[in-house]
Amino acid sequence: MSLIVLKTIINAPVEVCFDLSRSIELHQISTQKSKEHVVGGRMSGLIGLHETVTWKARHFGVWMQLTSKITEYNAPVFFADEMVKGPFKSFRHEHILEEHQGQTVMTDRFEFKSPFGLIGKGVNALILTSYMKRLLVERNRVIKKLAEDGSWRELITEFRV
Repeated sequence: MSLIVLKTIINAPVEVCFDLSRSIELHQISTQKSKEHVVGGRMSGLIGLHETVTWKARHFGVWMQLTSKITEYNAPVFFADEMVKGPFKSFRHEHILEEHQGQTVMTDRFEFKSPFGLIGKGVNALILTSYMKRLLVERNRVIKKLAEDGSWRELITEFRV
């Protein structure tokens, strides 16, 4: 099992960061390099509890599909998504948001297992952990930018506040 923990400080309300974190459109913007796009489940907007989304993307030169489901949800401070079907043996991504001194502290806790036993563990250690961390860092960079510059309003039309 591999674990990535990232903390991102964002100068924006926790509700904005929470909704950006579950935005289908934001995810696609942050994964443009891998040409990630939705092919099933929730196709747009803000994903919620018990909803699924299926992504198709090109990673390591191979087209892959992955379906994840929101398994836990406590707006606007926490949600978790887990792989239902895809190339990993398993994964769970926890999104934890806290307000601290007028800022949002966004913590990603991404835990995953690769298939193929010992070979998978080696791939995790040598390649996959750093690759997944780069994807999460890019996603958080986009969330931070849109949340701080106010352009999130153009992306999220179903915002609660």
